[in-house]
Amino acid sequence: MDNKKFQDLLTSVDVLNTLHGGISEPVLSLRQQSSGREVRVRVPGIDKETLQVEVHNNMLSVFYLIPIDTAGKVINMPLVVYNKAIPYFIDISAIKAVFEADELVVQLPYNKLSSGYNKKIQIGEE
Repeated sequence: MDNKKFQDLLTSVDVLNTLHGGISEPVLSLRQQSSGREVRVRVPGIDKETLQVEVHNNMLSVFYLIPIDTAGKVINMPLVVYNKAIPYFIDISAIKAVFEADELVVQLPYNKLSSGYNKKIQIGEE
């Protein structure tokens, strides 16, 4: 890593440490319902519209970006609120996110594997 990139990284880390000291901790709650699970997120001091939800490589992430101006360049630094592996019994293709009042609600519906999987395996001859 060249010296300029290293300096930018150190400046960003320093700024994030300073910023993090002034940011309220996110409020996160996990709920289990008969139709699936729910992740509820509220980050005091952050506009709810800045929250983002992504599924990448079977990981569910909730985060927001903080623009940092360093050496005349704006760098968007992600602050991760939630980052967990999605269990096998969640229907990844049906995950939805909605706003309810001042909370982001990520809905994780169950798939058919949630009630158990059963299959009789025939034993064959070689």
